[in-house]
Amino acid sequence: MISETLTIAVDFDGTIVEDNYPKVGRENLFAFDTLKKLQEKGHRLILWTYRNGKALEEAVAFCKANGIVFYAVNKSFPEEDFNPKYSRKINADMFIDDRNVGGFYGWGEVYQELIGEDKPVKKKSKKKWFGF
Repeated sequence: MISETLTIAVDFDGTIVEDNYPKVGRENLFAFDTLKKLQEKGHRLILWTYRNGKALEEAVAFCKANGIVFYAVNKSFPEEDFNPKYSRKINADMFIDDRNVGGFYGWGEVYQELIGEDKPVKKKSKKKWFGF
């Protein structure tokens, strides 16, 4: 569990959602539960993604519809002006990305490591007669 407030950069495709670029994939299990809990604990979340233009707008809207509004998007802070003559690398304390060495180990594990609690349990929907 982390005790200080961090700025955490989070990738979208393959991390928050299943990779289906340029479309928005399905939410990865526990992604929004974990992101909401991180924000509740005071951490700043930055959406850090390859997406731009309409594809980026769709990703931001999808996250907002699922209860996440980012501190900044593809920037270190909201007021930053991107200048292509400088590196696009952003200033964050931690990066959550499916392209990490060893891959992305899942939101349940991120939740346990950063929040310090057991991962949330998803309730299974009851199937009706004959599975319908």
